[in-house]
Amino acid sequence: MDEIAPPPRLLMGPGPISVDPRVLRAMAAPLVGQFDPFMTTTMNEVMGLYREVFDTTNEQTFLVDGTSRAGIEAALVSLIEPGDRVLVPVFGRFGHLLTEIAQRCGAEVHTIEVPWGEVFAPEAIEAAVREVRPKVLACVQGDTSTTMCQPLADIGAICREHDVVFYCDATASLGGNEFRSDAWGLDIATAGLQKCIGGPSGSAPITISDKAAAVINARRHVEAGIREDADVAMGRPIASNYFDLAMVMDYWGPRRLNHHTEATSMLYAARECARLLVTEGLDASVARHALHGNAMLEGVQGLGLGVFGDIAHKMHNVVAVEIPEKLGPAGGDAVRASLLNDFGIEIGTSFGPLHGKVWRIGTMGYNARKDAVLTTLAALEQALRSAGVGVPAGGGVTAAQAVYSEGRP
Repeated sequence: MDEIAPPPRLLMGPGPISVDPRVLRAMAAPLVGQFDPFMTTTMNEVMGLYREVFDTTNEQTFLVDGTSRAGIEAALVSLIEPGDRVLVPVFGRFGHLLTEIAQRCGAEVHTIEVPWGEVFAPEAIEAAVREVRPKVLACVQGDTSTTMCQPLADIGAICREHDVVFYCDATASLGGNEFRSDAWGLDIATAGLQKCIGGPSGSAPITISDKAAAVINARRHVEAGIREDADVAMGRPIASNYFDLAMVMDYWGPRRLNHHTEATSMLYAARECARLLVTEGLDASVARHALHGNAMLEGVQGLGLGVFGDIAHKMHNVVAVEIPEKLGPAGGDAVRASLLNDFGIEIGTSFGPLHGKVWRIGTMGYNARKDAVLTTLAALEQALRSAGVGVPAGGGVTAAQAVYSEGRP
């Protein structure tokens, strides 16, 4: 058996994306022991960096070891007790995911929905909060299944007024779209590295407000074997050991109370992702994603392709392109296969009601750059021509170049 040798790919789907080479180099750094001073110093550095990424002063800002879904599950299982009321605004696949996880936690889950391709007005969320009176409002900011970005600025004030814990899944949006944890009144937010943050899947940044930390610590139980006399059990135990944020906060906190073995190489990756993002500047990163996302948007339109959903509320970093009717789902898959096999470029399809109806093309993280956008558009034109779809010659690249020449997001 030979050593692993993945084929060269330009990952222009909805995530994961091509990892910044600097992050890959960081992951190759030597391992150290779990309580080596270098390790604990690096953990502290990561906490500080992600406070800047989330735009927060929350002390409890760290990593959950696992993919972005691990962060989601840790947040919800640590907040929710059986019988708690949870409200989920659903505008795509990942609202359904939050619903399922909350149900598995034993919550009484209430949902409100809008058609895929739309987002919620704050008045609709406020009306539901008044009716349901939830303990937790769980919301996605950017849902890659629809490419929509839910405005959050008014929701935190609604939650504060009604004493609701506000959780947000920012996996697909953080780093490429405006995100203000403290200013918007978020209590918990989680993300992943594999989208706009520009790293590999496998680590879930999380930030927790003092209000949410108090809710979690009201259920604090320390494992037998490391428990001390002062560690008094509180409330109903959190249902998961691995995702028990009360224990994970102790692990990342001054006590360094052993919980698990930190995923060292992923810690290095998360540190480098955040270092690069903070060095660039969060506002600059958002502007970069807006520029290249708009170039891709206008590029696919320049090829005569339709775009799904309310463009005014689209994420900067992914666009849902309507598959030409003459192709149908099978033809849409054939174009994706042509891009992959002939050009080494990956784009995505979607889920549920959009499966086989749209392609999802991402411009995020390391791939939010001009050459990646222009190469993808040129290849897409050729793949469409090969499939018998007439498109304007050079229409995609020309439209994108116009965006770049004018420098307009």
